[in-house]
Parts: sequence; structure tokens; C-alpha cells
Amino acid sequence: MAEESFQEKTEQATPRRREEARRKGQVAHSNELTSVAILAVGLLSLSALGGTMVRHLAGFTTDMFSNGLLQELDAVGVRTLVLTWGGRAALIAAPIIALLTAAALAIEYAQVGVVVAGDPLMPKFSRIDPLAGAQRLLSGRGLVELAKGLLKIAAVAWLTYVTIRGELGNFVTYLDMAPGQILAHCGAATLKLGYRIVGLLLVLAVLDYAYQRWDYERSLRMTHQEIKEELKQQEGDPAIRARIRSVQREMSRKRMMADVRTADVVVTNPTHLAIALRYDPDSMAAPRVVAKGQRLVAERIKEVARQAGVPLVENKPLAQALYRAVRLGDEIPETLFKAVAEVLAFVFRLRHRG
Repeated sequence: MAEESFQEKTEQATPRRREEARRKGQVAHSNELTSVAILAVGLLSLSALGGTMVRHLAGFTTDMFSNGLLQELDAVGVRTLVLTWGGRAALIAAPIIALLTAAALAIEYAQVGVVVAGDPLMPKFSRIDPLAGAQRLLSGRGLVELAKGLLKIAAVAWLTYVTIRGELGNFVTYLDMAPGQILAHCGAATLKLGYRIVGLLLVLAVLDYAYQRWDYERSLRMTHQEIKEELKQQEGDPAIRARIRSVQREMSRKRMMADVRTADVVVTNPTHLAIALRYDPDSMAAPRVVAKGQRLVAERIKEVARQAGVPLVENKPLAQALYRAVRLGDEIPETLFKAVAEVLAFVFRLRHRG
């Protein structure tokens, strides 16, 4: 067992190993890809619906500060205001919330499909153990996550600097603009920066997903011994299976030898092959092979036939044709009817004379 623990995991995971990992909630998943997808859908939603939302929000704010101040602040009035204002705010935010929810569900389904697993929800004391937490932070996976975080911060900071530096020349023109125009220009610059950041994060997220897939496949790899143990669990011990097959062959051979005693004739090669034939006109459409074998099995068939008084007929071409063309228990084909009929007729004449 000590040697098994040091075996390298070089074999690809079996379907059973993958299914067990999926039942435990272990799948190739990138949180970065989900976050970037939600951020991208949020920016696109603001670009498409931002104007409409601003108009509705302006009307809602105006109504709130004009008509809302005229309401009496009793129990009924406060409840009416909360329900009214809450409903209008929910309607304004509902389209973006719906789009973000749909985007999150779609990207999760695209990554892992439908996974129902209760194992990740089970409480584990190792999650709150400070020592275990420190070990996770200093592990290879923790260092990779730290490197990814630092890379994202550096990339976003650099992109923000480049974008703002490119907009510095436009800030002077804001002095001659109305507040509404300034807000519009600032919003456009913000969206421009947002799209650039999303594009950069999307590239990093795709790379992260590729890394997660690679790490997932690596974690599922198995040793030769693990594959052998899995095969044992699925199909049983190879030694036991070999023993079962041996017993089955022996039982089949015994049944075949018992059927030799009921045969009408045994056609031989004469030393290499032996085929026992039986024909009952009342129950069979054609003669049937009840036993066949070669070498030692053929010798055993001939020995049993002699003991039972079954005639042995030497016919090399017929014996070879029967052995090749007819399976045990099957009736002979039409192409061999004539040759077999001659042999059976000869045997039946001998039996009649006897």
C-alpha cells in the first residue's frame, strides 16, 4: 500500500470517476468568467436602457419631492408611500436585474450544465480552521489565485491610466458646456473605460477557464492501481471471473459430452476433428450439431461415442466443413444436406441390419 501511494497519476479519469466527482459538486468552473459576463451584460444594458431609466428615475424623483411631501405621515400615508415608491423603483430596476440574472444562469449552465450536489453545502470544520486556511493560502492553488488577482489589478490600473490620459485634453472643453452636456460626456467616457476593462477581463477570464479545465482534468487523473481497483469493483476480481469462466466451460463441456450419447453419428477428420450429429425427423427440420471439438476434445468425443455405441464415420471434407460452418447446437445449412444425408443413410442402414 505504501508503494501505491507514491504512484504517479498518469491515467485519464474513467467515466465513473467523473460521475462521482460531479455528484460531489467538483466541476470545471471559473468564477471570473461568470463575473465578467455579468459585468458585460450590465454595461450593455446600461447603454441600451440607460436613457429610459434616467427619464423614469427623473420623473420618479420629481414626483417624490413634489407630491410625496404633501402626504400626511400617518400609518396609512407612510404605507402608501412605501408601496408606491418601492413599486416604481422596482419597475425601473427590473429590466437590468432580469438581464443580469439571465446572464448569470446562462454562463453557469454553459460551464457546468445542471449539477445538483449537497456535498459542498455540508459544514466542514476545516473551512474555519485558521491553520488549514493558511495552508490553503500558501498552497500552489492559493499562490496561483494570488497571482491572478495581482495581474488583474495591475492590468485594470494600467488600462484606466491610459484611458484617462487620453481624455485629459477634453476636460478643458467642459468649461464651456452646460451641466447636462458635461454629464453626457463623462458618461460616454465612463462607458468607454468600462468596455475596455470588460474586454481585458474577458480575455483573462477565458484564460482562467482554460486553466480551471486543465487543473480539473489533472485533479481527476488516476494511477494504474486505482483503475484496477475500480475495475474490480465494477466487474469483480479478475481471478474470480477467470475461475467462473473456467467452471462455465467445464459445465458446457460436460453437457456437450452428455449430448454425444444421444447423437446418431460422429463425423471425424479422423484425428483432429470430431462432430456429433443428431437427427429426429419428428422434431427437427435438419440434422443438428450436438457436439464438436478438435484435438483433445475430439478424442474425448470419440471415446464417449464408442462407449455409447454411436457410429464413427471418417469423412475429412465433411468434418472440416461442419466444424467451420456450423455452431454448436445449430442445424446444418442446406449446402451440406446431401453429404450429411448420405452419412446418416449409411448409419441408419447399419443400424437396421444390426
